[in-house]
Amino acid sequence: MRLALALGASAFLLGLSQLPVRASSCAEQIGTIERRLDSAGAVHVAGLQDGHTIRSSKSPKALAQAPSGAPSDAHMISTAAHISDARRLIGRAGDEDRAGQQRACEDTMTEAKGMIGALP
Repeated sequence: MRLALALGASAFLLGLSQLPVRASSCAEQIGTIERRLDSAGAVHVAGLQDGHTIRSSKSPKALAQAPSGAPSDAHMISTAAHISDARRLIGRAGDEDRAGQQRACEDTMTEAKGMIGALP
């Protein structure tokens, strides 16, 4: 009886070890924000940075064209300096995510999103 129980438990654990590794929510956020920073709107604000290309795949949530008016919150206006700072923050968030510092990564991503503001 014990042998059957031990074999069953071993088979269960062996099956779990073969499950695919899921990306952390922070890694998903990093990917999303990286795509935003490689968008035409970010290039419009900051210019095309070395090593970056405009992504051709468009988000299903993307607007057909940039809104004509200014954002209602003046702090949400994107600048080239803010986008540059956000890129540095995303690099730091990636390091934190790889180190398993989930909370620090999420805090850094919140800061990066605030730096980006509303892209056209």
